[in-house]
Amino acid sequence: MPASLSRQLAKWVYELKYQDLPPEVVDKVKGLTLQSLAGALMGYKLPAAQEALHMIKEEETVARGGSTIMIDGAKVTKAGAAFANSELIHASGKQDSYRMLTHPGSTIIPAALVAAEAEGSSGKDFITALVAGYEVMERLARDFIPSVNARGFHAGPVFGIFGAVVPASKLMKLSEDQINSAIALCVNLAGGNLEGPRSGGTMIREPAATRNAMLAVLLAKEGMKGGETVLEGDAGFYHAFTGNNKGKLSYVFTGKKTTSFDRVTAGLGRDWEIMNTMFRIYNMGGYNLPHIEVTAKLCADNNIKPEDVERVEAVVNWLETLYPSPAFPTPGGSGARVGSTYYYSAYGVVKRGYSLLARAGAGSDPPEVLEMMKKVTIIPSKTQTSLAPKITIYTKNGKSYAAQATGREFMWGLKEESRRIRDVVPGIPISKSQFEEIITAVSGLDKLPKADKLIQLTLKK
Repeated sequence: MPASLSRQLAKWVYELKYQDLPPEVVDKVKGLTLQSLAGALMGYKLPAAQEALHMIKEEETVARGGSTIMIDGAKVTKAGAAFANSELIHASGKQDSYRMLTHPGSTIIPAALVAAEAEGSSGKDFITALVAGYEVMERLARDFIPSVNARGFHAGPVFGIFGAVVPASKLMKLSEDQINSAIALCVNLAGGNLEGPRSGGTMIREPAATRNAMLAVLLAKEGMKGGETVLEGDAGFYHAFTGNNKGKLSYVFTGKKTTSFDRVTAGLGRDWEIMNTMFRIYNMGGYNLPHIEVTAKLCADNNIKPEDVERVEAVVNWLETLYPSPAFPTPGGSGARVGSTYYYSAYGVVKRGYSLLARAGAGSDPPEVLEMMKKVTIIPSKTQTSLAPKITIYTKNGKSYAAQATGREFMWGLKEESRRIRDVVPGIPISKSQFEEIITAVSGLDKLPKADKLIQLTLKK
C-alpha cells in the first residue's frame, strides 16, 4: 500500500537539501523573499497592520527572548510574530500569487523568519525551507483552488497553513514523523470563510493561517500525532474542503473537471511548481496585472493616444470575472467600477503603466481613467488561459491592435524583481540606502550565516 499523501510530502521535506535546488529555483525564491519584505514595509503604516501590531504587542509581548516583529522590533511569542509579520505583508497587497487565489509568501515567509530567528538558521537552510514550503503548498492547491472557493472557503488561508507549517518544521529540525504530524494537524486548523466580505465584514485570512501553522509545528514537536490519511481520507481535508476525496472538481480554469492525488507528488523535486508563482507587484487582484502591462505596451508600441480609442475588448478566463467563485461572486462586483478589470485596462490605455504606490479607490482615481473604462468590454471564456487576456484596442480611424498575454509576464526572477521593486522606496518607513541593504542581503542570501539578518534590516532606525 503506498504511503499517505502527508507521509510522502513529509519524507521529501525532511530529506531536501540545498544542493538539490537548481540555480533558477534559488533565484526565484530570493525574488519572492524580496517581494514579501517589500510588501511588509509597504503595509506597515496601513490601518489593518497597525491594528494587528497593537493587538499582538498588548497580548503577547515577552519579557525576554521572543520573536521579532519586522520594522517595529517588538519581541513577542512565535505565534504572535508569525501573525503580525503575515499581516504586514497581507495588508500591503504586495504579495506573491499562485493560480489567482492563493498567496504563498504571505504565510511561508513569516513562518520561516520566526523559525530561522529561533534556530539561528543559515541563509542556505532558509532558502531550502522556503522552497519546500512553496512546493508543498502549491502542489496541494494546484488543481483544487476553484473547488475550495466553491464550498465557501478562501483557498488562500486554507492552503496557506500548509505553506507555513513546512518551512517552520524544517528549520526547527523536526523529524520526518513530526513533519508528517505537523502537516496533518493543519487539517484541523485550516479555515477562512468567504461570507464575511459578502455581508459587510471581513474574513480571517493568511495571518491566522500562519499563526495556526506555528501551533501545529509546536504541537508536533511535543509529540502530538496528526494521523496518516488526514488529507486524502474519507473524512479528510479534501472531502471537507472540496466536497469529495475522488478528485472530482466543482470548477476548473480550463480543461477537465477531474484530477488525481497522484499529481500532488508527481515529479516532486524535479518539476518545480514554485516557478509558476507570480509577483503581485501592484496593489490589485493578480489577474488584473496583465491588463496593465499588455494594454500599456499596445498603446506605446503603436502610439495610441487615449483620445484615439473607440473601444477596448479583453477576452479573459471566465473565473477571473466571477471572483472569488462562480458559486459566491462578490455582490455588486461585476461591471465597470474602480478596482475592476475594466478600470485597470483603462488605466493601461490612459497612463501606460501603474505606480507601485497606487491604491485604487484611495481618492486619487484619474477622471480620464474613469471615463475610459466605460469603453472597455470584458469577454469571459472557458478556453482562455488564466492570467493571459487577449486585448484588442479599436481606434476611431477604423484600425485595431491586438496582443495576448502569455500568463507568465509576472513570473520573473530576482534581477527583474530588484529592478521593479525599488519604486516602493517613497512609500516605506526606511531609507533608500537601508532598502538597498535589504536587496543586497537577499541577493546573497545563500551566503548569510544567519537568515534573521533580513528581519534586522527591516527595523526602523
